[in-house]
Amino acid sequence: MRKLTYFIACSIDGFIGGPGGDAAFMVPFVDEEFLAWLKSEYPETLPTHVRRPLGIDDLPNKRFDTVVQGRASYDLALKEGVTSPYAHLREYVASRTLTESPDPNVEIVSADLAGKVRGLKAEDTGFDIYLCGGSAVAGELFDEVDELVVKTYPVVLGTGMPMFGTGFAVTEFAPQSVRGFGNGVVVRTYRRTR
Repeated sequence: MRKLTYFIACSIDGFIGGPGGDAAFMVPFVDEEFLAWLKSEYPETLPTHVRRPLGIDDLPNKRFDTVVQGRASYDLALKEGVTSPYAHLREYVASRTLTESPDPNVEIVSADLAGKVRGLKAEDTGFDIYLCGGSAVAGELFDEVDELVVKTYPVVLGTGMPMFGTGFAVTEFAPQSVRGFGNGVVVRTYRRTR
């Protein structure tokens, strides 16, 4: 069975963006060492429009072949004129307001997102599924998340968009690995302990 992995960047205090969703605070930390790690371990998490200028458009997918993201995350690409931000993956965008996809590679999921993800996880072949964000979609899919890969940037926001837009629920995950970088970023991987 395929896993749903929430691969997310956050501040030390667990926010994935400011109150309005702005995550520009993370950009200065994408240095040569960290980018080399991303290219080596999670190349498919780099958006297509970023891969091309870096000359890594031909890197094969290593862990994921499908991405699920929310409308707010997808809108960030649309504002830049990018209709298929992860053209190297199967793309699903959760939205109750976007009725038509602006790109043939992007499927809009307007109802039963958890059911759609359960169907993707049950597929017999393929890599795992990358949950790109944001907070509301992660909250809606919380029970389906099998793995967390949390890239923690060395900043404190104080308030903002939490990793999961859910109510209170104590849920245990087992630590799998920790990797630190010279720029202060720490990447921690956890698996759900069911």
